[in-house]
Amino acid sequence: MNLENLTRTSGEWLRGTGPESDIVISSRIRLARNLAAFPFSNRASAHQKAEIETLLRERIAKLELDAPLEYINVPGLSQLDRLFLVERHLISRELASGDGPRGVALLPLETVSLMVNEEDHLRLQVMRSGFALDEAWQDVDRVDDALEQKVNYAFSEEFGYLTACPTNVGTGMRASVMLHLPALVLAKQIDKVFRALQKLNLAVRGLYGEGSRASGDFYQISNQVTLGKSEPAILNDIRQVIPQIITYERQARSTLLKESKQSLQDRVARAFGTLRSATMMTSEETMDLLSSVRLGINLGLLEDISMPTVNELFIHTQPAHLQKLMGATLDGEERNAARARYLRSRLREPNPN
Repeated sequence: MNLENLTRTSGEWLRGTGPESDIVISSRIRLARNLAAFPFSNRASAHQKAEIETLLRERIAKLELDAPLEYINVPGLSQLDRLFLVERHLISRELASGDGPRGVALLPLETVSLMVNEEDHLRLQVMRSGFALDEAWQDVDRVDDALEQKVNYAFSEEFGYLTACPTNVGTGMRASVMLHLPALVLAKQIDKVFRALQKLNLAVRGLYGEGSRASGDFYQISNQVTLGKSEPAILNDIRQVIPQIITYERQARSTLLKESKQSLQDRVARAFGTLRSATMMTSEETMDLLSSVRLGINLGLLEDISMPTVNELFIHTQPAHLQKLMGATLDGEERNAARARYLRSRLREPNPN
């Protein structure tokens, strides 16, 4: 796969074409699987990891999907290209920074990603734009069934699928929805939402999963329990909660428009103006300003920029994407200057809409 071609798009998680995509950025399902004949990755020898990687790569190549998967040898990638794939949510930070033989198989449209020799021998991921959990589940279930015909998974009749981390035992499934919730943040209601989610055993994480901060008012909501629950039950838990959060966010946006419209317009205009004129810009600051701009577009407060452009800028201004677009390795200060130049250039283009 030519990674340079991916720099021309925003990727599935920011495509902005799915249901409720003004608030729900993407839906993702990951399945953790291990081969019965080998120790877990954290206990496997280098030789065993090589055997696992070879076996899975050969089996993955024989899968009959809608389009052929392209396999990438992760150790053969530069650090920049590994970070690039992390930024696109195609591989995890663990796979990028791990050691030994490992890889990832991708569909060209970036909806399917199969990670080999991550924390588990295999992580199957399907991502869909917008609120499309059921579609993502159908896709990943189909890929999982196809692979299970070719390999022998580690499975217990009592516990379910066996995984390296005990919290994944059972279905091995992590279902997550990424939401953009700027109005709840501005209304200082976001913590109340988080507390309610924790009571329902749902986890809230930042843009890049566990341990990451909520840049740009993006939040990932996912299940915490896999043992003793079926896949439909896990999906139902999330499916019932997300529409409520969407409603709360829309109510908060409506309230802001009614009670603080001038202040909100000023915030959006200042964010857009800063992005168009700054000479230095950090990644975090860019995300926060673009979040305000995205909110402004959705509320009809800003017409000088299209939503696809904003979604694209969220990913193109990330460190690895920016360096690939610039065609050079840049240190922190150089990146901040290049990011500002790139933003000024893109935001002065005529709005296609």
